[in-house]
Amino acid sequence: MSITVKRVYEPPASDDGYRVLVDRLWPRGLKKEDAALDAWTKELAPSPTLRKWFGHDPARWEGFRHRYATELDAAAEYWRPLATQASRHRITLLFGARDEEHNNAVALKCYLDAWLKAHGPH
Repeated sequence: MSITVKRVYEPPASDDGYRVLVDRLWPRGLKKEDAALDAWTKELAPSPTLRKWFGHDPARWEGFRHRYATELDAAAEYWRPLATQASRHRITLLFGARDEEHNNAVALKCYLDAWLKAHGPH
């Protein structure tokens, strides 16, 4: 089906499908009941070292994506179930960052899309 990305602060929509927060830290000022999550997969977030190095600096975006992909390569047990689910149903990757173009959820979506394209639905 498909993978979408949106800020966790946006209201849930009926077409979000499976909603999973992919940040290591809980978003500031958000009540857990307002997030309407199906899962919080902290293990899919970038390491604290990588997150701090990136600092949401668009100039570091390509380096961040490459380093994050290396981390994801070692965390297949956490992202494979999402890839499997995405091949059958819509999933929405949720993030808290202000920058909607340069964040770990966008990078994770690209990673999962590429994996699904190469390996097909499971």
